[in-house]
Amino acid sequence: MFYTVEVAETKFTILRRYQNLKPIGSGAQGIVCSAYDSESGQNVAIKKLSRPFQNTTHAKRAYREFKLMRLVNHKNIIGLLNAFTPQRTLEEFQDVYLVMELMDANLCQVIQMDLDHERMSYLLYQMLCGIKHLHSAGIIHRDLKPSNIVVKSDCTLKILDFGLARTAGTNFAMTPYVVTRYYRAPEVILGMGYTDNVDLWSVGCIMGEMIRGTVLFPGTDHIDQWNKIIEQLGTPSPEFMQRLQPSVRSYVENRPRYDGYRFERLFPDMLFPADSTEHAKLTAAEARDLLSKMLVVDQEKRISVDEALNHDYIKVWWDASEVEAPAPAPYDHHIDEREHTVDQWKELIYQEVLEYESERNGFITAPPAPPPPPPPPPAQHNGPDT
Repeated sequence: MFYTVEVAETKFTILRRYQNLKPIGSGAQGIVCSAYDSESGQNVAIKKLSRPFQNTTHAKRAYREFKLMRLVNHKNIIGLLNAFTPQRTLEEFQDVYLVMELMDANLCQVIQMDLDHERMSYLLYQMLCGIKHLHSAGIIHRDLKPSNIVVKSDCTLKILDFGLARTAGTNFAMTPYVVTRYYRAPEVILGMGYTDNVDLWSVGCIMGEMIRGTVLFPGTDHIDQWNKIIEQLGTPSPEFMQRLQPSVRSYVENRPRYDGYRFERLFPDMLFPADSTEHAKLTAAEARDLLSKMLVVDQEKRISVDEALNHDYIKVWWDASEVEAPAPAPYDHHIDEREHTVDQWKELIYQEVLEYESERNGFITAPPAPPPPPPPPPAQHNGPDT
């Protein structure tokens, strides 16, 4: 049933249906390969979570990612095609393999292209649809960045990597170090806590990068990041300052004061593609208007995902089946606050994988522990060319 192959100096022990493995990426969580699925006849991506329980941080992230991938069911969010472990006992358990649809590129590569308004607005529309789907379950991504967004040559887009997702709710504990700095919203940098439109700031940063071709706020640390933001957008109002923790407010108020620049100067017409001849609202002026409503330092004045989806620059693509797709099945809002030992996380992950294998593949590979409440069905998958 399994065979072992070495890819980029990493051993993959995988089901025989997956052949012709080639490395396509790696990160803190493990390595990703492309492969051919001989049963379905499609190319797939296989992510190996290598020893996901080496510490509590890795284990919690792996558990959360797997749970969320099982919950979501939207065409703009990466879905799970399969998951398995080659180890047959809890004592031996070391590796988890997640099988996903193979995409052509991440957004880092697309940003370097000369995108017209149709492609840019369609990519943004899909991002917003995926975000709305997550928000409908109270799930905040908070780590949106170009490398976490993948596209196909037909311009279809999917959001991936849910390891840092955190539920909305009463507990807005701040963990700023886990979010990629360049796309980090001001409220996260300043420890104010956040609501779901924290993700709209990230979309604004990505959109601005599509237009400029460079990162908008390339800070080297927290302080530099904040300075980069206010130098361009201006020092926020006294009302905003009053919502800061006293020690943070003291620092922020003692920074040099900046007036910021008008968006017409930050993003002049010359940076934009030619106005669309197909859609009257796909223009530099409309794009800049949307950008100015997402890149708002004060989160209370920033646009919401629903408002963004109704913006003239975006709503040309409106499709109720995408915008108003059924919400994910309920997500256990206590997962993010749950504390376990490494061994407890290991057992939880192992049982999740066994349960998935049993449901998906029709076999049980080890006697399961008492099961948690049944999960929802696995995610299903389902514009202009890039």
